[in-house]
Amino acid sequence: MRILVTGGAGYVGSVLVPMLLSRDYKVVLLDNFLWGIKPILHFAAHPHLEVVSGDIRNKPLIRELVEPADAVLHLAATVGYPACAADPDRAISTNVDGTRNVVEAIKDQKLVFASTGSTYGKVDGLCTEDTPIDPLTLYGKTKWEGEKLVTERGGIGLRFATVFGISPRLRLDLLVNDFVYQALHNRQIVLYEGHFRRTFMHVLDAARAYLFALDHYEKMRGRAFNVGNNAMNYTKREIAKMIQQHVEFYLHEADVGADRDQRDYEVSYDRIQKLGYATALTMADGLREAIRVLKHVKIVSEWRNV
Repeated sequence: MRILVTGGAGYVGSVLVPMLLSRDYKVVLLDNFLWGIKPILHFAAHPHLEVVSGDIRNKPLIRELVEPADAVLHLAATVGYPACAADPDRAISTNVDGTRNVVEAIKDQKLVFASTGSTYGKVDGLCTEDTPIDPLTLYGKTKWEGEKLVTERGGIGLRFATVFGISPRLRLDLLVNDFVYQALHNRQIVLYEGHFRRTFMHVLDAARAYLFALDHYEKMRGRAFNVGNNAMNYTKREIAKMIQQHVEFYLHEADVGADRDQRDYEVSYDRIQKLGYATALTMADGLREAIRVLKHVKIVSEWRNV
């Protein structure tokens, strides 16, 4: 099988591509390498891998890469509401127009799209795939537009829980990773909306969800799926307290700050779990890993979205 992975050098992509190669798939990795090539150096020389430097907004290039593929795993995006708000035109042209380029190039290939729980907006109670979509940020809106394009074409939309954990393309804007980094290096966490509740999943489990979608494509095609674990639902305060069991730091609860996506709800993952998908890594697993690694990391600046 020949797989095209857009955004293959990103946070999830740099974990996913080695998994695909371990299955003896031929993989074409497309990325604009905004964050450099370092995240893929450990597998870049694999004989079944082709690396392409390019942008999903380049319509002729996308048509050329999609045509010989058996499946397209579309991860490339401007991710998170701060990055989208900082450059709205780029966010729209990447997340919507770039996705449209992929969809229009599809003939009978499998197509799996990286969506997000941020599409839901503010929800009271339990959130399922049938919960009305009402995104509050440009990020949520553009990902919703992209997801609609994909599912209407017969592809699969994966609405991921808040991802965390260590990846070759390290991200410190994700809540758990950010909290661990702040605890280790600043010895304090400034916490706002500590009662807000989210579900979380490890980056390795997020990557495995793409393999699961490929394996169960006919049962999943044309629909969206929440991806995560019902048991991994925590408040932001609970996450901070779990880190405090391993790292000594000052937890300051502030009245200033707001999650513009208003992610404060429980999510049902029954739809995908009934097909057999299950996460493997717990929050405790991810925290131990993050503490071991992030104590050696010092980054001057990074998008922060907690």
